[in-house]
Amino acid sequence: MAKGEGGEQYSNASLLNKPSSDGIQLARKRDRNKLSICNKLCYAVGGAPYQITGCALGFFLQIYLLDVAQLDPFYASIILFVGRAWDAVTDPTVGFLVSRTPWTRFGRMLPWILFSTPLAVVAYFLIWYVPPFENGKVIWYLLFYCLFQTLQTCFHVPYSALTMFISSEQKERDSATAYRMTVELLGTVLGTAIQGQIVGMANAPCLPGPNEMSEIGNGSLATNTSDSAISIEHTKIAYMISSGVICIIYVLCAVVLFFGVREQKESCRPKSEPMSFFQGIRLVMGHGPYAKLVMVFLFTSLGFMLLEGNFALFCSSTLGFRNDFQNILLVIMLSATLTIPFWQWFLGRFGKKTAVYFGSLSVVPFLVLVALVKSNLIITYIVSFAAGVSVSAAFLLPWSMLPDVVDDFQVHNPDSTGHEALFYSFYVFFTKFASGISLGISTLSLDFAGYVTRGCSQPAAVDLTLKLLVSAAPVILILIGLCILYTYPIDEEKRQGNRKLLQEQRDNESDSETDSTELSNMV
Repeated sequence: MAKGEGGEQYSNASLLNKPSSDGIQLARKRDRNKLSICNKLCYAVGGAPYQITGCALGFFLQIYLLDVAQLDPFYASIILFVGRAWDAVTDPTVGFLVSRTPWTRFGRMLPWILFSTPLAVVAYFLIWYVPPFENGKVIWYLLFYCLFQTLQTCFHVPYSALTMFISSEQKERDSATAYRMTVELLGTVLGTAIQGQIVGMANAPCLPGPNEMSEIGNGSLATNTSDSAISIEHTKIAYMISSGVICIIYVLCAVVLFFGVREQKESCRPKSEPMSFFQGIRLVMGHGPYAKLVMVFLFTSLGFMLLEGNFALFCSSTLGFRNDFQNILLVIMLSATLTIPFWQWFLGRFGKKTAVYFGSLSVVPFLVLVALVKSNLIITYIVSFAAGVSVSAAFLLPWSMLPDVVDDFQVHNPDSTGHEALFYSFYVFFTKFASGISLGISTLSLDFAGYVTRGCSQPAAVDLTLKLLVSAAPVILILIGLCILYTYPIDEEKRQGNRKLLQEQRDNESDSETDSTELSNMV
């Protein structure tokens, strides 16, 4: 009887202790998934290289190829289109390779970032070097532009997918994404400031056209031609110095990311079998919310990319602010950086979908204003500040909404695992491919309009083309994207429901793993 009582007491004690043990395990899981501010900052710093180099290339590569390397606009359009199209194709390819990479003691994403960085900075530097020969210039820029885009993809696709592996908590991922977007926009400020200010101090004077030669004798063009001490060679050196500074920052950010972030290993469930390129497209585009989200930001980002790629030329050629355009670009990026906390608060208060509507539409009246009003520096700065407010929303919201779509896919396909990199790589693929088309078409359209390399003034057709590229086209594309957003099904209620369902899945997996461990110990 005593023995039975003892056994019963032991059994009761075990039952009483089990909830406490489960509570301790749950608390430990939450602590493990909680990210410190240092972790979030180190993760966020890793996004800066992509934005610093992307901003410098986006704002300055077109004008560099036309006015410094002095390529024909037709060849410049080929370089921009092929480079971006190649960049787009490499994204899903790298996504497949990343998804098949075995786990190492450093993780699965971080080794890609470490090994791609040294080669990427070399290729980036050579983009901004003018070779001492004429016949092979187009091949030179096309080669190193494509090479850099490939190596940067080997950095950025694993880094983007890393969002899903720094924590399994949706709230922590959203917080880390906000940190990342803030640092990335600071990166765009750095890229604009470094490239713009260094190059701006060595900006070679424009060349007057035949109709303007007579005005030089009257002194009306003295401001454009008096700065003869600055030659095109000084401008070339300035581009090389700015690219060297950016390369140093690129390496430092990669080092901070590698040593400051701990990548969490995926679930113990076996990963699904790797699939081909077209199987991957069917998988990700077959998920309705993902397809709609991609289409939304395909059109809206196209609008902002057209604005970004042509704004420097628009300011210097159409508006006549040749010596101020780098400061105007800096205002855009500073405004975007300062308003990231506002959009983070806004999406938490009113929802991500509402934030996209307000963020994208806020720039439309200002884009119309800058096209209708004649050259006015104050109005241009106001428009630039307003554009920066929308740019910050365009930066933050796609990357904040993409994890929600991946979570929704995992809820509906619990047995299909290990495809996170595919969702991120195909998202970047579609946006980059479209941006390549837009940049190629915009540069080619300038060629048809009769763009004059380093000209102090441009034909009326060029001015009209630039107005369409920075005003009418972006507005139309943004409105199309917002119409598609209306059908996007993941609202705040759906998002919270998915979060609870995923947590239940993880708890069930954890319970089954615990039961299996206890059973093996008993055996």
